[in-house]
Amino acid sequence: MPVTALINAAVMTPAGVVDGQALLVEDGIILSLVDRAEIPAGALVEDLAGGLLVPGFIDTQVNGGGGVLFNDAPTVETIAAIGAAHRPFGTTGFLPTLISDDLEVVDAAMRATEAAIEAGVPGVLGVHIEGPFLNAQRKGIHDADKFRVLDEAAIRLLSSLKRGKTLVTLAPETTTPDMVRRLADAGVVVAAGHTNAAYETVKAALEAGLTGFTHLFNAMSPLTSRAPGTVGAALENQRAWCGIIVDGRHVDPATLRIALRTRPLDRFMLVTDAMPTVGMADKRFVLQGQAITVQDGVCVGPGGTLAGSDLDMIGAVRNAVDMLGLSLQDAVMIASAAPAAFLGLAAQRGTIAPGMAADLVLLDDQRNVVRTWIDGRG
Repeated sequence: MPVTALINAAVMTPAGVVDGQALLVEDGIILSLVDRAEIPAGALVEDLAGGLLVPGFIDTQVNGGGGVLFNDAPTVETIAAIGAAHRPFGTTGFLPTLISDDLEVVDAAMRATEAAIEAGVPGVLGVHIEGPFLNAQRKGIHDADKFRVLDEAAIRLLSSLKRGKTLVTLAPETTTPDMVRRLADAGVVVAAGHTNAAYETVKAALEAGLTGFTHLFNAMSPLTSRAPGTVGAALENQRAWCGIIVDGRHVDPATLRIALRTRPLDRFMLVTDAMPTVGMADKRFVLQGQAITVQDGVCVGPGGTLAGSDLDMIGAVRNAVDMLGLSLQDAVMIASAAPAAFLGLAAQRGTIAPGMAADLVLLDDQRNVVRTWIDGRG
């Protein structure tokens, strides 16, 4: 394939926004930013007619989209449908997310992820196994009947992915630091979530290799005056990544603004926790036998229990600007570079720079997604 030169759009680089240059892409990889006069002879020139090119968004928590739920059918087809539903909203990399289920279903989800990557399904970077190693006291919408102890069989399964990244959300108090360390040593990314752990328990898990917090503030022991809890351990820590759902409902924006002041911004990352309703007119679905509806942009189950979101990534980026007061550059960074680093992919994805995958999003002046590219394919 010839070199492609993308022209007539500003480009968001790690150093800031660059205008008046051409972005060169070849075989799905970014080559360089050059002056228009330096475009190689024979290059395929694409005039983007204005707008802003930003790095593609990476969503580490995507339960569904396009009318399908990963738990309902953990297959290659489901993963492809979820990716296709989220791509128009700027998601160029994602982890299909399985909420608490039997180990047979976890196995199916992992094998489907391997097959999806093998088949070249656009955007799939691995899998997120959210449970079933959780605390029933903080179960949220999860089915506590599915919860189980992290034993040897589960360790073997969670360490078995042959392609892509495995992210596991667990409650640290239901296991031991040694088990956390074994997962981390096997290359599994470990996050705390749906947990009632004490501060000291979370600290021990962090020392053992836990590197993330799943939907900070939601379904975890809070920060109080004499019991810092999971939230206190997360906010004190300066290295682990905290996923945040910025929809104005899961967490009050003021609470998130305070949180952002406690630790490095690049250790936060936007997530959607999206459900099948994203990209669909029908805002109803069934989750493990429970009827879920979207109310004011949030998925709720019986009794008003939060059940994921109807949020997409460009919506999360806009909300980070409008609700949290971030610059667009910073909002994009916590939607791209930060999750890439969390997954250990910072050398391949998450920024517009030479040698990086050409995962790109073109935004208009209203921060709407005009076009996306995954590995250079737009």
